[in-house]
Amino acid sequence: MTETTNTRATIRTPWHLWLVGVVAVLFNSIGVFDFVMTMAQGAAYMKSAGMTQAQIDHYLHLPAWMTLDWAVGVFGAFAGSVLILLRNKLAWPVLAVSLAAFLLSVIYTYHLSDGGKVMGHQMAVMSGVIAALLAFFTGYAWWMTRRGVLR
Repeated sequence: MTETTNTRATIRTPWHLWLVGVVAVLFNSIGVFDFVMTMAQGAAYMKSAGMTQAQIDHYLHLPAWMTLDWAVGVFGAFAGSVLILLRNKLAWPVLAVSLAAFLLSVIYTYHLSDGGKVMGHQMAVMSGVIAALLAFFTGYAWWMTRRGVLR
C-alpha cells in the first residue's frame, strides 16, 4: 500500500483505489474514443460500429449544445478517472459534472427527441449501465475524498 501524508495522520491508499481507477480509465476511454471517432469520421465510423441509418441520422442532427454536452460527459469522465489514479480530490466534482452531462443527454434522447425510438431497447440498457458505472465512480471518488485518500 502507498502512504499518503495528512496533517493529522498517515492515510494508506487502499488497493481498491488502483483497481477502481484503472477500470474507470479503461471504461471511460471507450467514450472518448467513440466521441473522437464520431467527430473525425462521422457517418463512416458510425456505420462501421453497426448503427442503422436512422441512428446515424439522429447523431448527425444533434443540436450543438448536445455535442458540447457529450464532450463534457466523456472527457470529464476520463479526466475524473485519471484524477482518481492521481489521488486528487477534484476527481469527484469532475465526475459529478460528467454524470450530470450524461443524464442530460439521456433526458434529451428519451424525452426531448425521438432518440429513444431510434436507438432502441439495447441503447436504453447501455445507457442504464453507463449511468450506474458513472454514479459508482462518482460515489467512490466522493468516499475516497471523505476518507482523506484523495487530497
